[in-house]
Amino acid sequence: MPKPVKKRRKSRSKRDVNLWARDLVAQSTAEQEETTAISPAALSAYMAKLGAKGGKISGAKRMEMPVDQRKAIALIAARARWKKRPKS
Repeated sequence: MPKPVKKRRKSRSKRDVNLWARDLVAQSTAEQEETTAISPAALSAYMAKLGAKGGKISGAKRMEMPVDQRKAIALIAARARWKKRPKS
């Protein structure tokens, strides 16, 4: 029966490890490029506009629904809120 072939790892020379370490230090200390950032005020205004749009649409759509259907939706929402409440 033939003997299994053992795989040998290639040993790294000290030079390779030193080059790797030098490259690692160079990468970690390199100055990073500045990215274009959106100002917080502009982002806030954009998100407020999105939120207001969604609220106006859903509120208007709900007013078009029959009263019974609105009550059913409200009941489901209330049950979901009370279900989240911790039991004492």
